[in-house]
Amino acid sequence: MSDKKNLIQPRTLKGFRDFPPALAMPREQMIDTARQVFRSYGFAPIDTPALEYAEILTGKGGDESDKQMYRFHDHGQRDVALRFDLTVPFARFAAQHIGQLGTPFKRYHIGPVWRGENTQHGRYREFYQCDCDTIGTDSNAADIETALVIHDILAALGFERFAIHVNNRLVLNGLLESLGLQAGTAAILRALDKLAKIGAEKVAAEMQAAASVTPDQARQILDTVQVKGTNGAILDQLEAQLGGHERAAQGVANLRQLLAAFAAAGIPENRLAIDVSIARGLDYYTGTVYETLLDDLPGIGSICSGGRYDNLAGLYTKQHLPGVGASLGLDRLMAAMEELHLLAASTTPADVLIVQFAEEALGQYIALSRRLRNAGLGAELYPEARGMGKQLKYADRKGYTLAIIGGPDELAQGVWQVKDLREGSSEEIPDGDLLEYLRKKA
Repeated sequence: MSDKKNLIQPRTLKGFRDFPPALAMPREQMIDTARQVFRSYGFAPIDTPALEYAEILTGKGGDESDKQMYRFHDHGQRDVALRFDLTVPFARFAAQHIGQLGTPFKRYHIGPVWRGENTQHGRYREFYQCDCDTIGTDSNAADIETALVIHDILAALGFERFAIHVNNRLVLNGLLESLGLQAGTAAILRALDKLAKIGAEKVAAEMQAAASVTPDQARQILDTVQVKGTNGAILDQLEAQLGGHERAAQGVANLRQLLAAFAAAGIPENRLAIDVSIARGLDYYTGTVYETLLDDLPGIGSICSGGRYDNLAGLYTKQHLPGVGASLGLDRLMAAMEELHLLAASTTPADVLIVQFAEEALGQYIALSRRLRNAGLGAELYPEARGMGKQLKYADRKGYTLAIIGGPDELAQGVWQVKDLREGSSEEIPDGDLLEYLRKKA
């Protein structure tokens, strides 16, 4: 027996958490759903190391990302860091392997990332991202497809009331150039990215402090990004104000095409919201940007975001590799699904529990479990011949709806007793009919 004084206190780091089956199972189901949608659009899976040379990651997401990065020297005294997102490593990956992959290349990547930021509801320092990206094309069709992927994943997960807020950096860049503020673009966009959190007054103050924006210029910027109305009306106003600026006009045209594509796909217009205030604070975005909000939980923030990044891979290769992608925040999404009661209350992936009634019949129980699994039904055999009440309590606790019982009498008659744990009822089913019965009930 260990000395209690020497026991290590079991605990997790702040911003990190364990995933018991009740959380790990729905997360896996979410990942499976996202994976199916990605593959249906032709995206192929890749994986990259969690640890990269620091120079690969630093300076790509802005000062804030650099501050939040887990960075250290490894055993070889190399300057390394844990990835803070999946996009920057992908840009490195593409630059390194695009000769073999060819363009356009469509990938998805599901894995953990790390940011040493302040924790909040649904946001941790270690969290999973589900990313899809298309690289090697600057066609707006890829931007449109990215928005459709976001929509289809959320719809497949059971969400009905959500909107993909979309903007185009060309519009914002054109606006700032028309005001002679292009030199302060990065700082201004990072300030705008905080609009929903801190309000217009504080954003104006930050723009003035960080980029020497005058009060009048700040007012003009905020008036433009806060324009309201239907999607079409917003685009009309932007066109009237910025149509003379070539880049801004192209941004508006791309947004119109996106709007038309959603309509052609039969997607309700309220699922897409033109929102000029969406800036996406990361420095590498150059075109379309996305933020996805839930109508019923606006306070939880964006659950899926992304955008176009035409110059990111250029940091690693001379080959022009424009890209666009989106990232689904699984942990924040799971928190939302918990609040909206969209998570299944089960801690087992199997369909039925086989009660071990008699130890001498173990071989028959194992044979039954094999038969069920070979037929595509998950089956867990309780490992010990304990009291039936204890085994049924175990089944109920894990979320099983069906339990199969075979005592000496049932086995002698060639039948199984199937207990419906939801209804508290049971039926005797002949062995030859069991599979068909379970398929209907499971």
